[in-house]
Amino acid sequence: MILSPDYVASYANSFVKALIDYSPKLISAFAILFIGLYAIRLINRITRKIMVKRELDPTLSKFLADILLWVLRILLFVTFISNLGIETSSFVAILGAMGLAVGLSLQGSLSNFAGGMLIILFKPFKVGDLIETQGVMATVSEIQIFVTKLITANNETVFVPNGALSNGTITNFSMQGYRRADLTFSISYDTDIKKAKELIEAILVNNPKVLQTPKPEVFVKNLTDSSIQLAVRPWAKNADFGVVFTETLENCKTAFDIAGIAIQPFVKEQSNSNI
Repeated sequence: MILSPDYVASYANSFVKALIDYSPKLISAFAILFIGLYAIRLINRITRKIMVKRELDPTLSKFLADILLWVLRILLFVTFISNLGIETSSFVAILGAMGLAVGLSLQGSLSNFAGGMLIILFKPFKVGDLIETQGVMATVSEIQIFVTKLITANNETVFVPNGALSNGTITNFSMQGYRRADLTFSISYDTDIKKAKELIEAILVNNPKVLQTPKPEVFVKNLTDSSIQLAVRPWAKNADFGVVFTETLENCKTAFDIAGIAIQPFVKEQSNSNI
């Protein structure tokens, strides 16, 4: 097929005329796009500063700011294509159908999203808290929309889905500000119980990291076939808990050695099924 010069010139003139006629819409659409992107960044920055000034929870602030950011971006995109002359009603219908399809295929992710919102709103824990959940004891490093990031004591990173986290049992060791260590010492029946208790009580009183309110307790927990079990219950601030736990064990063992008190080894009690 051979194109005549007149046909090419006519087609070029039509294209240029259409481009000139359409250019105001094109220019206004891209102007709205660039101004909108700048305005969204400005609004997002101002919103974050306001939430920080009002001392909102950092996780909640980040979550709300991200939601606002994406809502504004979607509105800007719809405005942009509307100014280009594209029919938005059919586009919105397509987005709705896509959203429904994605929602059905990502039910687990939506469950995690809902769980993240529940965690952020009801705050069973916050960043920095030591918790135990889903068989893991670790410190909360970050609460994300779909997962919560935990750091264990040996520096392992664990990601727990928020859906399972919000529906499961959570033990928060940091919420009250202080904790109790539950220790047990087994001593022989030849030991003077009063003397052993006085030694332990003196150790707990002389340790500045052991809280005296609530008062630490020392009492006979159990009488087994092989030993007397003394329960030792010191209280400590969260930051001092590990130190108090280990120092109490070490200091009690040292005091028992000096006093000649023998710590009985653990013996599993045997039951006689014939009795």
